Amino acid sequence: MNLVVDFGNTRIKAALFKGSEIVMQRTYSLVEQLIDDELFYKGAQKVIVGSVTNKHLIFINTVANKQKVMLFEASTPIPLKNLYKSVSTLGSDRIAASVGAFSLFPNQNVLTIDAGTCIKYNFVNKNNEFIGGAISPGMEMRLKAMHHFTNRLPLVQIDFNYDKLTGANTQESLLSGALVGASAEAESMIEHYLKTFQNLKVVLCGGDSHYLCKQLKNRFFAQPDLVLLGLNTILNFNSEK
Repeated sequence: MNLVVDFGNTRIKAALFKGSEIVMQRTYSLVEQLIDDELFYKGAQKVIVGSVTNKHLIFINTVANKQKVMLFEASTPIPLKNLYKSVSTLGSDRIAASVGAFSLFPNQNVLTIDAGTCIKYNFVNKNNEFIGGAISPGMEMRLKAMHHFTNRLPLVQIDFNYDKLTGANTQESLLSGALVGASAEAESMIEHYLKTFQNLKVVLCGGDSHYLCKQLKNRFFAQPDLVLLGLNTILNFNSEK
């Protein structure tokens, strides 16, 4: 059994894998909640951790004397050729999502859209090469930024039920700009990739991907556990070496 843990900016997601299948999954707000849930992970034979924060260090230090933990880093071997020019600054979530997409669609052009704190666009070509992509503010971040960097715009709570194009007041206008605007950005990005790369597959993941799934017109595959799937693929890849 493999334990896979993804430390994101907002949530901590953990899953137990048997082979390539998830058999049990948990989501935590705090690293302490993960550590206290020892019954969930103590039976794992192999462990991999991916993180875009430093909170993973607390978990690793806690379990290191009981289980061997692989920390996914820029130097960790992956089943893709990484052509990114600044590998040391490449977030583990971006490459893990791309490996997850590769595991679903090997030898194909794949665009992954990871809608979380930021919206990450990651591209793997048909030669199984990670090229790069784009990063833009996530939907909640857009709302917070408009409040923070202006004098009068209010802080509006995100509302994933909002779908009107034209806001009838300031609150709705901010929601339209943040949510509908993010959807339009994603739709346009997909169109650009479709024009550039033949037989493109598009995979959506991330905590806010459920909103994009309702808005996007292009064909796509929704896989909310893509980062976990990618980390598990990386763990198995290194175990077999």
